[in-house]
Amino acid sequence: MKAKKAVKFPETLHECIRYFADEDRALDFMKFIRWPDGVVKCPRCGSQDVAFMPARRLWRCRADKAQFGVKIGTIMEDSPISLDKWLCAFWLIVNAKNGISSYELHRSLGVTQKTAWFLLHRIRLAMQDGSIEKFSGRIEADETYIGAKARNLHKNKKTGKRGMVGKTAVLGLLQREAGDKPSRVRCKVMNRVRTHDIDPAVRDNVEKGSEIMTDKFSSYLQAA
Repeated sequence: MKAKKAVKFPETLHECIRYFADEDRALDFMKFIRWPDGVVKCPRCGSQDVAFMPARRLWRCRADKAQFGVKIGTIMEDSPISLDKWLCAFWLIVNAKNGISSYELHRSLGVTQKTAWFLLHRIRLAMQDGSIEKFSGRIEADETYIGAKARNLHKNKKTGKRGMVGKTAVLGLLQREAGDKPSRVRCKVMNRVRTHDIDPAVRDNVEKGSEIMTDKFSSYLQAA
């Protein structure tokens, strides 16, 4: 099957809102993003033997009998937020040369500030990695602390405290090269690295069913 013609993204927010208000257009746009060659494949088994169910805007894989939509395996997975809100949020964030706050997003899209913050957080992660797809397969997770050693600090900046105090915690996720897919890395600045901080950060970036490899740090063991 021939590849589809590239989809032109709307040039203004007004055009964007009007264009993606049509659910079929929003779905067609996401189909092009997910499957640019025009062949819809099951994200679980890779089978092309799928049937579209227009009433629910889902596909059913005849190989593993599972149903899936365009959001599965992406940063939009498990989100009740409609495609038009997601796509307009992408437009706003990408076109904001000086950045955009969740309050601006909330006013422009007509969503709650909490929803706007969620959209902003997920989309920024995707922009860092260059892909809306979550990590999958075998994933390595590790954390570290970044900051100067106390003995190397200027005497005016020394606090007398040692260890991790004053350093920034960073969580790193690595999806190793598999087949034709190159290795991918994502890093996230963390306030803390306890279980209830690490667990949602991993789930936001890693597809369900993936294998997570970690060290024996207690926060990972408790999350498992």
